[in-house]
Amino acid sequence: MATLRDIKARITGVKNTQQITKAMKMVSAARLRRAQENIIKARPYFRKISEVLDNLLSIEKNIDNPLFVEKPVDKIAVIIVTSDRGLCGAFNTNVIRRTEALLDEEYKEQLNNDNVTLYCVGKKCSDYFSKRNYNIAEKHIGIFSNLKFEFAAKLVNDLTMKFLNGEYDKVILVYNQFKSVMQQNLTVEQLLPLHPNEQKVDEEAEIQTEFIYEPDKPSIIDILVPKHLKAQMWRALLESYAAELGARMTAMDMATENASELIRSLKLTYNKERQAAITNEILEIVSGANALKSN
Repeated sequence: MATLRDIKARITGVKNTQQITKAMKMVSAARLRRAQENIIKARPYFRKISEVLDNLLSIEKNIDNPLFVEKPVDKIAVIIVTSDRGLCGAFNTNVIRRTEALLDEEYKEQLNNDNVTLYCVGKKCSDYFSKRNYNIAEKHIGIFSNLKFEFAAKLVNDLTMKFLNGEYDKVILVYNQFKSVMQQNLTVEQLLPLHPNEQKVDEEAEIQTEFIYEPDKPSIIDILVPKHLKAQMWRALLESYAAELGARMTAMDMATENASELIRSLKLTYNKERQAAITNEILEIVSGANALKSN
């Protein structure tokens, strides 16, 4: 049975931990606001470039761009986006498990033939897949502390060149998409090749005036596609970072509440033990007094 001193020391330790979790929650909340602002500022660009590209692809059927060419899938590259730090619930675990399930279920043959290459963004996925002898081409750790568009652009440029050179037949992106502070959408997107037939077509396209594009439509598509790919990668990084902060904020909030419950439980136990100790002391004193009186 724990002594009163042990229980008191445990209460003090839980209180100290609660202060840490509360501080981490406040820091995550402050960073989350900035991350949400970055997503909101970038969304108009993402939306407009997608609208223009969708409109072009809906009316231009003769697309002669190698980034749209479907190939027999022999070699694939998977971009995995996790966080650099933990204490964010199942944020990282969900991405890692989804990646493993994807490779085991859909690309098992390529995995067995050592034709799966990973691009790990974040320390958690880098550490996990390194220990399991996966083929990792690049590890990017610490980028979220100073997230820049240049990183996304360089990564997309490298993968695009390797796709055009035939080093990869498909490029897949796995990350957590930010939906709310308490919810993240685990997302698997095909970055390359692009699917023109899957682009969204405006329902009012038939009654809209057709735009005059200068130069010709295929040339504009060739210019917009690299920008679209970079925007897609940049959006995934922004979304993942915001989702990470939301997950950490939620996890630290729950940890703070659990600490409060544990402190209440420990205080109740402490009071019971203290009351029992006082009762025993009183009984010993009364028994001693009665013994002296009888003598």
